[in-house]
Amino acid sequence: MTGGRQVYPNEVVNIDIVVATARDSSSDALLRDLQRMHNRVKYIWPVPETLPSDTDVIFCDLLPDLPSRLPWLPGEPKAALVVLMAPGMTVDLDLLRKTAPEAVLHRPFSTVALQSSLLLARSRFTYERRLRSRLEKLDGMLRAMRSVERAKTILMNARRLDEDEAYSFLRRQAMERRVSVGAIAAAIVDANDLIG
Repeated sequence: MTGGRQVYPNEVVNIDIVVATARDSSSDALLRDLQRMHNRVKYIWPVPETLPSDTDVIFCDLLPDLPSRLPWLPGEPKAALVVLMAPGMTVDLDLLRKTAPEAVLHRPFSTVALQSSLLLARSRFTYERRLRSRLEKLDGMLRAMRSVERAKTILMNARRLDEDEAYSFLRRQAMERRVSVGAIAAAIVDANDLIG
């Protein structure tokens, strides 16, 4: 608190949030708390066949068919998901695993639990998105390295070059065309595959 005013971490303020849960006093408090944190909150009920993907966080009841209502492929979420649990609800752990939420929030929702869940969900989602981005880059680098190795072999056989000469050829071509060595290598590999 600063001067009697609550200060929230950047991850949990000024974001777009969808809340899909049955309306009651607990969900009303949830909506108020999210708005108090200066977020743009959209309430939807009943839960649509496909939840919206143009949002930062989705708070949604744990429905038996929730995985099929998510607007993304498993392992490629477009928003952080916080699953809402009813009091005394028996947890279907397999369903929870398939849904893969970033956080779970149990009714009745307390302000502290809400803030904690929202912060954890946003932080985990952002961290996993960075990891996926790094993995995609590493995967691209690995594919490029494989193409370079194949292209060198093709050049060594076709032009009777040694390995260093083949790589120098790839570099020269890349510099002249202002593209990466991997792009030149991929073009050579594709042309070789096409010609046979």
